[in-house]
Amino acid sequence: MSVLQSFVDSVRSGAIEVIDLTAPLTAETPILQLPEPFANTIPFQLEEISRYDDRGPAWYWNDIHTGEHTGTHFDAPVHWVTARDGQDVSQVPARSLIAPAVVLDFAAEASKDPDFLLQIDHVKEWERANGPLPEGGWLLYRTGWDARSADQAAFLNADENGPHTPGISSECAQWLASEAPIQGIGVETVGTDAGAAHSFDPPFPCHSFLLGAGKYGLTQLRNIDRLPVTGAVVVAPPLPIVGGSGSPVRVLALVER
Repeated sequence: MSVLQSFVDSVRSGAIEVIDLTAPLTAETPILQLPEPFANTIPFQLEEISRYDDRGPAWYWNDIHTGEHTGTHFDAPVHWVTARDGQDVSQVPARSLIAPAVVLDFAAEASKDPDFLLQIDHVKEWERANGPLPEGGWLLYRTGWDARSADQAAFLNADENGPHTPGISSECAQWLASEAPIQGIGVETVGTDAGAAHSFDPPFPCHSFLLGAGKYGLTQLRNIDRLPVTGAVVVAPPLPIVGGSGSPVRVLALVER
């Protein structure tokens, strides 16, 4: 039996489970809110073209209005100034869109402290227990934040000082960018950086360091709690938007059962 046929048979039989890590995309999907004077993306919107009527009697279809970084989405390097000459989303190699993934679970810590930050020592302790981070793979950072995704206010968790959501420290972001073998990180929050990352040095260090190193980001993931600590494979194909800084994406995880 060929490798591909064996794979298809395993998916059909349930020996390989396909887990959807994607949040549904609707007009209520939470979106990033930047303070003035910065510009913001638009909410997702469907605009009906026809629906089995005089505009098109046998077909239903819509125009879509959305931003590249709305809902579960892929960050390409060119999204950030540190990689302004880097890959746009259409230039990400297809082979990078299927990659191994590991899960670092800090949901308990984030439930106690919404400003919890992943540190280098956390990652090294995880490696001592589970082995090295995957070469060319994804680090999926679980914080339990997907439980808030139905409510924009709870998801952004902002007060007069700005958003309060868990993330990664500046030192750890730099280490993941320069020392770790991963190709990118995936998070459950609205972006790869912590809510308070505007005040970090540098500001938004996950974007600055990881995208600057030619690595990638996946955001607003869900169901990470259903994945094993190691052994999953993530399939994350964004739209190949020429010149695009990112794209909404359907992220799937393959898990052997």
